[in-house]
Amino acid sequence: MNYFELFKFSPTFDIDTAVLADRYRELQRAVHPDKFANDTEQQRLLSVQRTAQVNDGYQTLKDPIRRAEHILSLRGIDLSHETTTVKDTAFLMQQMEWREALEDIRESTDHQAIINELYDSFAAYRLKLTKLLTAQLSSGSDEDALLAADQVRKLKFMAKLQDELTRIEDALLD
Repeated sequence: MNYFELFKFSPTFDIDTAVLADRYRELQRAVHPDKFANDTEQQRLLSVQRTAQVNDGYQTLKDPIRRAEHILSLRGIDLSHETTTVKDTAFLMQQMEWREALEDIRESTDHQAIINELYDSFAAYRLKLTKLLTAQLSSGSDEDALLAADQVRKLKFMAKLQDELTRIEDALLD
C-alpha cells in the first residue's frame, strides 16, 4: 500500500507532519469501526482493516526513517527484513569511536559531559545523513536510491545508538 497516496502526499521525504496529523484524524473519523457498528459483518471487518492501514500509514509517515524506507520500498528497495551491513569505512570508524565512548561513560567521573558530547555528536551526524538522504530521495535515479538505502541503514544504526545512550543515562540517574 502506498501510504503517501492514502494521506494525499506526494512521495517525498520532507512532509508537513502537522498536515499529516490532520489528515490522520480525518481518515480515522471516516473509517473508525464505531461508525460501522450497525452495518454488515463484512463492512465492520473492512472498517477494522482500513483503520489498521490508516494507523500503520500514519506511524510510517511520521517517522523519518520509516518514511524513507517506505519511499525506497515504493521504488523496489525493501530494507525491512534485510541484513545488509554498511560498508562505509569512515562510518564504521565513527561507530567504533561512539561505542568506545559509550563504554567509557560508566568509568568516567563526569558522566554527563560524555553523555552530552555523544548526544551532540549523534545529532550533528544525523543531520548530515538526513540532508544527504533528502537529496538522494528527491532524485529519480536508481543509483541515488541505492545511496539513500545506505543512509537509512546508517540512520537505523544511529537510532539504536541513541536508544543505548538513553538507557545508559537512565541507569546512571537511578
